[in-house]
Amino acid sequence: MKSGPGIIIREAHFPGRAPIEAYGNGGFRFADMSHRGSLLCLPSGIYGWEPQDKQALAAGDFGKLFAEMDAVEILLVGTGVDLRPVPAALRSRLKEAGIACEPMATGSAVRTYNVLLADQRAVAAALVAVD
Repeated sequence: MKSGPGIIIREAHFPGRAPIEAYGNGGFRFADMSHRGSLLCLPSGIYGWEPQDKQALAAGDFGKLFAEMDAVEILLVGTGVDLRPVPAALRSRLKEAGIACEPMATGSAVRTYNVLLADQRAVAAALVAVD
């Protein structure tokens, strides 16, 4: 994607797995970098992620995850400041793919992701940014 003369805007992507060092103020810090907005942490890397509706996540928001579903056993869903349930249709689609889904507040999801990542578990995380 190109925007303006000489400026190239690329999709936010870190090609590796890394613990999340900090969160808040609308973003995250990991691998000595920072990202403003939500994140999708997958075996192939960490991606900038903007679901259509953060209050009602849908299967369409997880295309990258489903492309890597063979490498993921558990998906942690950080739903923001408060815990919100994952919609039944999304939960069903994840179950069909063999992926356990655990919704929790973003802070809890970050901490759990870091522990499971350190244990080398087949974990992914969808983290909605919090202010």
